[in-house]
Amino acid sequence: MKTICVIQHTESEYLGLMEDHFEGRNIRFIYKRPFTSGGMLPTSAEGFDGMMLLGGGPYGVVSGHILPSLGHELRLIRAFLEAGLPVVGVELGAVLLSTAAGGGAKEAPLRFEVPTATATRPDALGGHMPASFRMGCYLRDAPALPKEAEVLATGPDGTPLVFAIGESLGFLGHPGMKRGMMEDLIMEFTDTPEDCVSPLQDLTNAQKEIGESLTGLMVGLVKHVGWM
Repeated sequence: MKTICVIQHTESEYLGLMEDHFEGRNIRFIYKRPFTSGGMLPTSAEGFDGMMLLGGGPYGVVSGHILPSLGHELRLIRAFLEAGLPVVGVELGAVLLSTAAGGGAKEAPLRFEVPTATATRPDALGGHMPASFRMGCYLRDAPALPKEAEVLATGPDGTPLVFAIGESLGFLGHPGMKRGMMEDLIMEFTDTPEDCVSPLQDLTNAQKEIGESLTGLMVGLVKHVGWM
């Protein structure tokens, strides 16, 4: 059984629809919540087969409210990468992955949107990535990708939405986002995007499509990172 360390940055955002896909493949995930009283992050990659970094709501890497555990997490990501273990970053997690892997982060405002991602080639994620799919994106800042990164999907304006750095993956949106999860996240913080009503409705309209697309994405994800 593979064991994945999942770093959660807010009370509200978790793996969402991805949980069932991991459980169905007998992949164990262990949440680490550094924002809780007594919550601890691992000090090394020992005992894990990879790591996932979830979104951080209004937290940023270079702007806004800086993620309190930023330094520790960057060191931990590098430890996983140096050990040859894959890291999957979601939203803020993708920005953290890019930064730790030798790229960086650039300022971008806190935003909530549900764009259509378009695969850059038909064999992305071993051919399992849909040609187009929706993702919910709730994050601050953006990745400055390292030169070895490969963009696998882009948004309507051509910006990267999914990228690979070796066996690691970054998603600028949450592939398994649920509307209820985002409603709770919006209520969790006073710092929110200017418009949350429109993207919440977009997310509701796209929920079926997100669930259907996730089937292929998860097949490609677990094969790419070597968890199956």
